[in-house]
Amino acid sequence: MPATIKYDLVAGLKEKLSRTKAVFVAEYRGMTVEQSTMLRHKVRGAGGELKVAKNTLFAIAMKEAGLAELPEDMTTGPNIYALCYDDPVAVAKVLKEYASDKTQKAFILKGGQLESQNLNLAQVMALADLPSKEVLRGQVVRTIAAPISGFVNVLAGTIRNFVTCLDQIRAKKEEAAA
Repeated sequence: MPATIKYDLVAGLKEKLSRTKAVFVAEYRGMTVEQSTMLRHKVRGAGGELKVAKNTLFAIAMKEAGLAELPEDMTTGPNIYALCYDDPVAVAKVLKEYASDKTQKAFILKGGQLESQNLNLAQVMALADLPSKEVLRGQVVRTIAAPISGFVNVLAGTIRNFVTCLDQIRAKKEEAAA
């Protein structure tokens, strides 16, 4: 009976892992239910999900899902796994913020995996420091639009100067007529 439960757990994890873009690993020893619930809510809001699983079952599920194996130093101790379905940067930001919170000592971020490439803690922190997708899109649009708006200003400047010249000619003619 317990073996079938483990097979079901591995199958469920494999299905979730097949949809993920990134997996982050953290130790959660000593977290209260309130703390873990709050963290789960934040991660879910960022497009991810937190899963607590035995390290061996999680390793089997990763292997079956075709993902690279996590380093041994990440898979020791009681771990919680953050699965990212949308934007890995958003989930990494939530985890970094929570791990750097000085009021809690129970949550220790260890590293992760992004598209089958293992990440150490420093790389996860660097990923969390990246701007969000929306900010990056805005920067790209601004970069593309800058030369176009400069060109429009040059064309408008010529027309503006021509209109100013015509206005000055009109003013001189009115002055001469008066």
